[in-house]
Amino acid sequence: MEISTATADSAEVIRCEGRLNMVAVPHLRAAIESAVEQGQPRLVVDLSATTFIDSSGLGALVAGLKRARQAGGDLRIAGGGEQVRMVLGLTNLDRVLRPHERVEDALDGW
Repeated sequence: MEISTATADSAEVIRCEGRLNMVAVPHLRAAIESAVEQGQPRLVVDLSATTFIDSSGLGALVAGLKRARQAGGDLRIAGGGEQVRMVLGLTNLDRVLRPHERVEDALDGW
């Protein structure tokens, strides 16, 4: 799993590439925490290159959402392949973390 960050418009975009599992979760959590600590609580997690997500990955997204909201921001997700969308749907997390097709769509309205 590779995680990279970039500032776009008024949000921090965190791109996850590969498998978002318990091995990669600490890196995602660190990227979220770093952005919030640097004063950027508006986050978009780009899952367009994420091929797999498990329960620990979902937990990291929910924890990131909570952290961002506590800081006055929000966490939105963008992209996501078939497996990612299926897992979000099966767990009903797609109601809380509504997936956007593209990063640009997730940035809209900020």
